[in-house]
Amino acid sequence: MTLGWIGISDHQHGRFNHAGLAMPMNDGIGAHHPPDAIVPRGTLLVETHLSPEGRPQTLLRFDRSQPWAGGLSLQVMPSGGIVLVETMGGETCHAALTHDLDGRSEQVRVSYSWDAPRRWGRLTLEHLAAGRIRSRNLPPPHPMPLEDLQMITRYPARREMDADVNFLAVSDQVEPIGPMPGLTANVPIATPRGPIPAARLRRGDTVLTSTGDIVPVLQTVSQTVPARGSLRPVRLRAPFFGLAHDILLAPHQRLVIGGSEVDYMFGTEAVLVPARHLVNGASAFYADGPDLVTYHHILLPEHAAVLAGGCPVESLYIGRLRRNPEALGQSILHAAPRHRLPEHASPIWPVLRPFEAVTLAKHRAA
Repeated sequence: MTLGWIGISDHQHGRFNHAGLAMPMNDGIGAHHPPDAIVPRGTLLVETHLSPEGRPQTLLRFDRSQPWAGGLSLQVMPSGGIVLVETMGGETCHAALTHDLDGRSEQVRVSYSWDAPRRWGRLTLEHLAAGRIRSRNLPPPHPMPLEDLQMITRYPARREMDADVNFLAVSDQVEPIGPMPGLTANVPIATPRGPIPAARLRRGDTVLTSTGDIVPVLQTVSQTVPARGSLRPVRLRAPFFGLAHDILLAPHQRLVIGGSEVDYMFGTEAVLVPARHLVNGASAFYADGPDLVTYHHILLPEHAAVLAGGCPVESLYIGRLRRNPEALGQSILHAAPRHRLPEHASPIWPVLRPFEAVTLAKHRAA
């Protein structure tokens, strides 16, 4: 049975339910489990800021003495590497991944995925501002004791976690990496038949682009993630951004912003700006809600701007993903036939760098 995210924690609070975080805890499901239960496959995700001084950081460390001696540590080294050490019963899995971020204070997600039956593991670093992903396969990993996952999420005294860590989360599935959807279920997308919620669109449906073209949906995707840190939804308020009603987007979902100030500042008719750079507490702010959020999106033949409640947002951008079978196999599009996937040579509009996006947002708010 596929459950997904089963634990989530920050420095103040933590939740764990081996029946899944979406399940209530008071129904008796998932409240107890055998002390020697194991999770054969899963993902441990840590979101953090790298130290601007380049100091070593222990993102997570814990040790156990029973039922099997061992533990896990995930560290950032001054030399520019992410180091994973996982041990069980005297056997050790060790891996390092360089991050080449020059000690700058950068927000990153580090994830360790394991699939013991397949004898496969993966260590991944996602540089959020630049949108870069670096990943490497690992030596055959061990299954993770369920007690460990409960311990690191619910009992902070039994773990070590750097103060710069925003949150950690654990899943009993190997979670995908790569292109991520960015629309919540009820965001209305303009179609020739009228607005349809993003979660209800299907392959073969047609949608309207911001230029009035009618284009087919090649594929729909969805992904459930922790609603924390860089994944916490952003609420865009009407009537700003051309909206008739408020909508909820992922912080990484890019909006198409145009106007005379864009032409003046950047020499182009429009630009793409991630929603997180528009948060100002008035027209856009972070939303509160459950621990998990499911984002949806649509893949079109060309990268295009579609209308979400009247606001132009980008369709799913996948670049030349189909040319990389390994990356495709680890993405949310792993089940899609390669020959049916398009190639997006470049985004429809220039993507602003973080400082450019912040400057534009301040100029528009002035």
